[in-house]
Amino acid sequence: MTENINEQIVLLFLLALPIACIAWTVTHEEVFREPRDYCMEKSKNCDNLFKRKFFYLFTCEYCFSHYVTAFFLIITHYHLVFNDWRGYLIGGFSLVWIANIYMGIFGRLRINLKSEKLETQIKEEVLKKSEAENGLAETDVLKKD
Repeated sequence: MTENINEQIVLLFLLALPIACIAWTVTHEEVFREPRDYCMEKSKNCDNLFKRKFFYLFTCEYCFSHYVTAFFLIITHYHLVFNDWRGYLIGGFSLVWIANIYMGIFGRLRINLKSEKLETQIKEEVLKKSEAENGLAETDVLKKD
């Protein structure tokens, strides 16, 4: 082996970061919404099975991460455990797995952040409504005097 196993594992966790970032961005973020919507429509309505599956891969982060990983394997020559084709195979599936763990964590974090933001907005609206009602009540008391 050209690298020791510790270096390979560190590279596994580091290379999975850009893979997860690219796969998530293409399949979830607003910047790619129009092409993703087009691909979603084609993945449902193409007459050819191959075409439907081709377009689907741009809408699913798990599927797309395999292709991004293949690209990264080509440009980095990353392998895990073995220096031959087996190392590329093991490394490739390991990168996909770690990248999808990262995307799962990121997805959960975003849900939690959105939930907290929504709770804050609801609390602010309730507070404003309460203040408005109390303000009217104080005004009514002053009018009676």
